[in-house]
Amino acid sequence: METKLHTFLNSNLLNKYLVGEASYEETKEVEFFISNYPEAAEAYEKLQNNLEIIAKAGAVDVPKHILGNILDALEEKNDTKVIQLVQHRKTPWYSIAATAAAVLFAASTFFLYQKNKNLLDENNVVIDEIYDLRSDIEKNNNMLSELSSELNRLNDPDARKYIISGNDRAKDLKTVAYINPVEKTSMIDVIKLPELPEDQHYQIWAELQDRMVNLGILDESDRKLKQIPYMEDALALSIKIGKDGEETNENNTEVAEISLKEK
Repeated sequence: METKLHTFLNSNLLNKYLVGEASYEETKEVEFFISNYPEAAEAYEKLQNNLEIIAKAGAVDVPKHILGNILDALEEKNDTKVIQLVQHRKTPWYSIAATAAAVLFAASTFFLYQKNKNLLDENNVVIDEIYDLRSDIEKNNNMLSELSSELNRLNDPDARKYIISGNDRAKDLKTVAYINPVEKTSMIDVIKLPELPEDQHYQIWAELQDRMVNLGILDESDRKLKQIPYMEDALALSIKIGKDGEETNENNTEVAEISLKEK
């Protein structure tokens, strides 16, 4: 009989019985060995505990309607009734199936959540790019509007153009002044300014009847039309060299001059 017990334990009948796949004859054989041999009962109990540990490790809450559907399906297909021994607790295989379904449901839910999150992240990136594009378009439109406004000022029939060239001290100097006595606006376009020592800079001055007025500093790095104060009764414009922190209107620092008087 020990040989039969050894053969039984080495067979797959306990596993088949545990998961509900044993035939009627196999079920009777398994229950016979479990009832009469402590070794078989112990092996069955060990297999059952291991299966419960695995099931609990992967178990998650499953929606009631899914579990109900699984139970209904099992009741319709499981026509064979197997009488189980009262003294041995067996995990119903529909419980294992429900656990597997719950795990599958959780995995599917997580996959859909992750996919939806990725799509949301991509949408946010696209939205940010659209906002950046709109911002760039707005900046370009503002630049074009400003340029158009400047061109309109330059092409205004009332605007007068004065080319200011350098003297022997700054032969390469060249700027253009645009003065509109009707609109009362003045602009200057820096074309070329010879390089100066670091502590010096170019200043533009307006000559009035009784005084000289400093209209600001000129810098070649600012290569665009620059608004300067409009002087109603200016007789001339001149460019002089000044030092940082100092203001000068001395004639010996003058490098360019243009008369604004009507000829």
